[in-house]
Amino acid sequence: MIKNYFKIAWRNLTRNRLFSLVNIAGLSLGLTCCMLIVLYIKDEVSFDRFQEHKDELYRIQVTFSDENGARTTGSTNAIHGPAFKQEIPEIKEVVRTQSNSFVIKKDNELFNQSAVFADDGFFRIFTMPLLAGNPETVLSDIHSIVLTERIAEKYFNTTDAVGRTLDLKIGDEFETFTVSGVAQNCPENSSIQFETVLPFKFQEAKGWTDTGWMGFYMNTFVLLHDKADSRTVVPKLDRVFASKAAEEIGEMKDSKSKIHFDLQPFLTIHMDNELSDLRNGLGHGSSPIYSYLLSGIALFILLIACINFVNLTVARSLNRAKEIGIRKVAGSKRTQLVAQFLSESILLAFVAFAFALALTQVILPTFNELANKQLALSYLFDFKLVAMYIGLLLVTGFVAGFYPALALSGFSPTQTLYNRLRLTRKNYLTKGLVVFQFALSVSLVVATLVIFSQFEYLTNKDLGYNDENLMVLSLGRGGPGKQTFDVIKQELQNTAGIKSVAGFNGHYNGTGAKIGDQNIGFSYIGVDDDFLNTLEIPLEQGRNFSQSFTSDPTQSVIINEAFVREAGWKDAIGKEIYFEWKDATLRVVGIVRDYHYASLKEKIEPLLLTQDPNYRLGTLMIKLDTRDIPATVKAIEQVFHKHIPLMPFEYVFEDMTNFKKYEKEAKWKQIITLATILSIFVSCIGLFGLATFNAESRLKEVGIRKVLGASVVRIATLLSTDFIKLVLFSILIAVPISYYAISAWLQDFPYRIELSWDYYFLAAILSVAVALITVGFESIKAALMNPVKSLRSE
Repeated sequence: MIKNYFKIAWRNLTRNRLFSLVNIAGLSLGLTCCMLIVLYIKDEVSFDRFQEHKDELYRIQVTFSDENGARTTGSTNAIHGPAFKQEIPEIKEVVRTQSNSFVIKKDNELFNQSAVFADDGFFRIFTMPLLAGNPETVLSDIHSIVLTERIAEKYFNTTDAVGRTLDLKIGDEFETFTVSGVAQNCPENSSIQFETVLPFKFQEAKGWTDTGWMGFYMNTFVLLHDKADSRTVVPKLDRVFASKAAEEIGEMKDSKSKIHFDLQPFLTIHMDNELSDLRNGLGHGSSPIYSYLLSGIALFILLIACINFVNLTVARSLNRAKEIGIRKVAGSKRTQLVAQFLSESILLAFVAFAFALALTQVILPTFNELANKQLALSYLFDFKLVAMYIGLLLVTGFVAGFYPALALSGFSPTQTLYNRLRLTRKNYLTKGLVVFQFALSVSLVVATLVIFSQFEYLTNKDLGYNDENLMVLSLGRGGPGKQTFDVIKQELQNTAGIKSVAGFNGHYNGTGAKIGDQNIGFSYIGVDDDFLNTLEIPLEQGRNFSQSFTSDPTQSVIINEAFVREAGWKDAIGKEIYFEWKDATLRVVGIVRDYHYASLKEKIEPLLLTQDPNYRLGTLMIKLDTRDIPATVKAIEQVFHKHIPLMPFEYVFEDMTNFKKYEKEAKWKQIITLATILSIFVSCIGLFGLATFNAESRLKEVGIRKVLGASVVRIATLLSTDFIKLVLFSILIAVPISYYAISAWLQDFPYRIELSWDYYFLAAILSVAVALITVGFESIKAALMNPVKSLRSE
């Protein structure tokens, strides 16, 4: 019996090729989306689960709270981990990690190389397998180095590199390091990411580590004993800190801030929304919102595809009415008819599933690029996922075919055999499903338009400074001496194609100072006299730094407008700022307009510019003209190598750096756009089905109207009007839903576009236009039909 069901189902599918093709296309797209999202989510939830000690591993995190709120970071200082281990018996092992970069010399070639300093236990507590070397001892010698496979191949053309040497630039000299181990390349689903690992005690031997309790700039991981409860460890962290750091805390007696230590489970790091500081050996951070968003899109598109199946099957029902009547007269029970139609549905779902597998394989490289993943179709084929997909296949076939099976099996044989069957044009369920489809599609259209606009806003907004043709050139970690720096700068200023050159310490550091009775935090940078002019940052009040004022480096600072607001000053020129950590009082001599030194996803914070002589300028900001940029870059390289021969020449352009800050938004713009196109396409398939159903159920009405003189245009308009009403109704439903969702998304941006009715108007126009095109074909086809054919049975 079952074999007969599927045989008849196959005949029906092949007989109605267009109907089958449209249905299979819709289901295939829906299933493809589901497969891609399952791959994505599987990869997300698999992060770090290969770690042998995953349940006992934690990262120490710190929360700072004051009258302005609380801020949590995953950074600690070098002293914290060892002190906690010594005082808290539940802690089995501690590993500190800190990122750095070095110049490596190999066969007289120079390379910039990232590195992670780590304690001896790094390869014991983290499951990062070594191809060569002993995990217990690879970091025991301070001049040892561990390479990944890729880096070993880069420098030695082989992974058999143990015992070989590399020269690392330490200060102004090169020191030799011996390869003690070669590790497998870090898995893509690992939060621990490194290319080379150096012993942390090398930093300690060089005196590079901060031994104070109030510094926070590296990661500290703790491995608890098997039976230890992290909840009992947390209060002990605070007690140890309060005891050991009592003297430093006492020096901050005027401060109202409080410091609380906590343990962050290692498995939560990858998708932690609160802590974005994934550095010092950590990377590949994500957010659960992406998994939720993609899952929602995939399920909605699959649901739309199932709705389409219902609509198309009902639309074709009149053509099978006599078949159903004959089956009933011949003795078929309703359960048998239901089984027959469900068999057809499951068979169609199976064919769609096969096409979806092929389509997934084709689309996967593009999806990997958009999602920044390295997924493979083979990830789908484990026992749990295979079982899930079989279940998805059966559920999809059952859900899509259940209503049509019930509806068609309920036809009266007398009415069907005498052509007296009339399917009501009200058909609320079918129309409701179409409204639901288009409401979702319109919401996605609005979302796409808003995301496009927000991305354009982020990438084109005036930053408060000019980043065009602005080269950023590093002169090495810490920068050269002042004399060398001045010579390089002078030669570049005299080079053709260069408008101006400025010195900068290279990054924005966070610090704090006292103003009156309050302590405020701000970003702190070192610059020279030409920084503001080169970046074209307007000076709102006061003056710029100048060599005419010899006291500027030790007594003067420039601040931004956000600093003035934070300090509560009305007239900031001449105001004093006391730096407790260097026991110095500095005076404000100028105020610059607020400019976006961070991305537009962050609010402009208070900023202070200094010429502190202890703040070495290791970065040049070089403004180029547009005449011959390649030739100018070549000239800059010659000057660079002339004075800094032991560094590779590497540079970036500031506008490209700013653009890369929004790579995630750019990828999501593409993903949402693709999802919108798919949802509209699949929704139009459903609309086409309803149009077909409507045209077939009104053939005689159309014939009578034509006999009475109605024009083709009038008839096509009549048949299309109902559908346009449905689309307009779906737009009304989509407006509040999309407004709420998009408003919530935009709240994450302190600088954002304003939602206007333009987006909804454009979405409405697009949706109506697509609906008219979809419905128009079937309506015109019905209007052009010869009335003799539709009326001859009367």
